[in-house]
Amino acid sequence: MEMSSMMGKQVAELQRTLSMNLLKSQMATQTAQVTVMMRDLQASQPAPHPSKGHAVDIKG
Repeated sequence: MEMSSMMGKQVAELQRTLSMNLLKSQMATQTAQVTVMMRDLQASQPAPHPSKGHAVDIKG
């Protein structure tokens, strides 16, 4: 094998490894953000329904 061929393979492997690490980092960040969002939703009061109880439509 030539030296440039070996170096090319090493660079490609390094790029794949870096891409995977970045992907894992992004997924961890997104998971943490979703966890915080879910906790905030559970802690907040539900919004009132915009028309519930104000009007009743009866068709007969």
